[in-house]
Amino acid sequence: MAPSVVHPGAKKGGSKKPDLKVQIKDLVFKNPVTVASGTFGTRDEYASCVNYEQLGAIITKTITLKPRRGNPMPRICETPSGMLNAIGLQNKGLEDFIQNKIPFFAKLKKTPLIVNIAGETLDDFKVLTQALDRERSVVKAIEINLSCPNVEAGGVSFNRKRERMLEIVKTVRSETAMPIITKLSPELGDVIEIAGEVIRSGADALSLINTLKGLAINIYTRRPRIANITGGLSGPAIRPVALRYVYEVKKNYDIPIIAAGGIVSVQDALEFIIAGADLVALGTANFVNPGSTMDMIRGLEAHCVSQSIRSIGELRGSIRLPVKPS
Repeated sequence: MAPSVVHPGAKKGGSKKPDLKVQIKDLVFKNPVTVASGTFGTRDEYASCVNYEQLGAIITKTITLKPRRGNPMPRICETPSGMLNAIGLQNKGLEDFIQNKIPFFAKLKKTPLIVNIAGETLDDFKVLTQALDRERSVVKAIEINLSCPNVEAGGVSFNRKRERMLEIVKTVRSETAMPIITKLSPELGDVIEIAGEVIRSGADALSLINTLKGLAINIYTRRPRIANITGGLSGPAIRPVALRYVYEVKKNYDIPIIAAGGIVSVQDALEFIIAGADLVALGTANFVNPGSTMDMIRGLEAHCVSQSIRSIGELRGSIRLPVKPS
């Protein structure tokens, strides 16, 4: 991964570090670099490659009320410019998370923890939120997973009805004052319209986008390459789609956005920030290069210095649109 994006004729900046801080409600992030849910360990698996205290935030793998075994193997395969996965929200459940994961995150004083949650009933979401709200000395925000395409119960199939999806947001909102981030995907329908509805239902920020549903087939066995048949497509293949939605949602609503979808280089991250993203979440990039988040932070700093940009806020939403002929 290139550490910076510097073009011929770039301005010569000073040595002073730029201000990379980002804010959602009262929650301040030291920089805009975080990790996409489900792509980063919930203990110290990345400790040899990542300084957790330098990350802007950590977003956990999806937590459900009860343990989930996930989908059968095989659950992942490589595709052109990306990968398909159908993990199925495998996790050990809320109780294990609080007892065995929260103590680790409690040691990280400088990096906000965002917990991604999913449920099969409204009561699941209520109980999850209540429990996490009691841990708010460590948990700083909740990301609601409304868009996982790889589960039979919960995720997309549970949330197809618009009313139910909005009830989830309202339920979580009623149980906590922490920032609520709603994770959306084009698989849900009209993202622009849904974004407005979840904002009115109480969301403080949006996460765009989750994976897109895809299929790969082994031409020799003539069977799907993953046991779930379809899976979530991630990686650079979906980046232009994600960038489009970040731009369009930001154009329509004044709300913080965590961008995800094929961000693997500093240039990718800068495109999303210029389109309006507040934070950028690396997902598939973590599998390719476990230290990609550290490279990203250094690269964003280097780009800002080279361009004499004092604050990352100068770039956010600064897209220059072509002038239409009169």
